[in-house]
Parts: sequence; structure tokens; C-alpha cells
Amino acid sequence: MALNVLILAGSRPGRPDPMAQAAGISHKALLPVGGSPMISRVITALQSVEAIGKIAICIERPEVLAGIVPDNVTFIPPASGPSSSVMKALDTLGTPLLVTTADHALLEPAWVRSFVQKAQESGADVVAGIAMERDILRDVPGTKRTMIRLADGAFSGCNMFLFRTPAAAGVIRLWQKLEADRKNPLKMARTLGLGILLRFVLRRLTRADVCRRIGQLSHARVAMIELPNGRAAVDVDKPADLELVTHLLASHPLPAA
Repeated sequence: MALNVLILAGSRPGRPDPMAQAAGISHKALLPVGGSPMISRVITALQSVEAIGKIAICIERPEVLAGIVPDNVTFIPPASGPSSSVMKALDTLGTPLLVTTADHALLEPAWVRSFVQKAQESGADVVAGIAMERDILRDVPGTKRTMIRLADGAFSGCNMFLFRTPAAAGVIRLWQKLEADRKNPLKMARTLGLGILLRFVLRRLTRADVCRRIGQLSHARVAMIELPNGRAAVDVDKPADLELVTHLLASHPLPAA
């Protein structure tokens, strides 16, 4: 079965992206990196993967990408937030659905292949790609990434998710609830369970514990997959990231597909 892809490229309602504003463009996805808009790099990497089928972009103004993305790319209008946008894409494109972001400028086809293969082997309904701190420090020394520190190691997310089966909708519904409660930490704590939060604070929580708890709440099987290259954790969220990505591409060009 072909693997469809959703690229999240929109802006939060009422919150223009500061990097796009600083560059005088409408969306961060259009930021030039090494002479090409970031989103073009993401699409090129994805199209080099044999298993990829349809590619859809979630953005509120598709016209800003005219002449930038291939004609066979489709568009899905954003919903009220990232989780609802992914749910809309799941309803439209079905499963399996690979989700990534337009600011994943270093994305390599080999990472996608490795991630998808390991995700299929895991048998999970939903799989998230992560990079361990040791690999980030090895491959991108000096970078500052947001780390989640658990009992079995620190890691950073890689903006790569595979919703393998229809049961994945349960995880998205949980995500929607947490997203709706993001300004109310007490509600989020009640949803996740005070026990798991206490274990996190005491550094006794493992990745398996997190996946198990999400699975209990969503009635789905959840897994995290380590990506082999720490560069997979680098996205462009701030000016320092853009400088880093530009430097990496200049000094270590992306390998051929």
C-alpha cells in the first residue's frame, strides 16, 4: 500500500510566525535555505522514497506555494490546531499516513526509509521518530534542542510520525484533548495521570512507560523509534536554527537519494 504524507506548513491562527515576519514572507515554509524554500527540500526528500504515494500540504493559503511545489501535490486546509489538521488529513487520506513539517529542511530519504521500515516492524498503530541526545551531540555538536529527559535517556522529537492503522485516530483524539487543555496544566495532568507525572519528576519514567500510558488512554499501540542521525532532530524554529541548517548544508551537502 502506498504511504501518503501530510506536510504541516500553516501558521497558528492569529499568531504569525516571527521568522516569516522578519523575512518579509507569509509563511516560514518559504524561507530560503541553500537557495531553495525549505518546503521544496522536504518534498524532494519525500519524493525520493519509493513507498511514498500522495503528498498533501496543510496550509491556509495554498496560493503562496504556486510555482514552488509540484503540480501533483494536493492541499488540505488547516483546522483549529495541528492535531485537528492531522485528523482531517487522516479522514481524507486514510492510513498509513506519514506526517512531517515544512521546516524539516535537513530531511533525508534514508531517514524516512529507515523510520518507515522500523515503524512497520514495530507493529504499533502510531510511531514517533526521536533522536537520542548522544546522537545529537555527536552529529550536531553545539546545537540547542529541546530535550525530554527520562530514566532511560534524553531525546528530542524529529517531527516525523507514522499513523499506521485506523486505531491511530484514538491517539489523535487524545492529542486534541491535550492541545485544548494546553493552557490548563492541571487538566492535562488529570488526563495523563498524576502517577505518571510524579514518575517523570522523579526521573523514573521510561519511554516504554510513556508509550504504554498513551496506549491505555487512546486504545492504540504506540512506539518511539530512534533515528540513526542526530541531525534529524534539527528543525528551523528560530534564527539560530536557520543559521545552523545553512551551515550544515554548505559544509555537509545532503547525500544523493
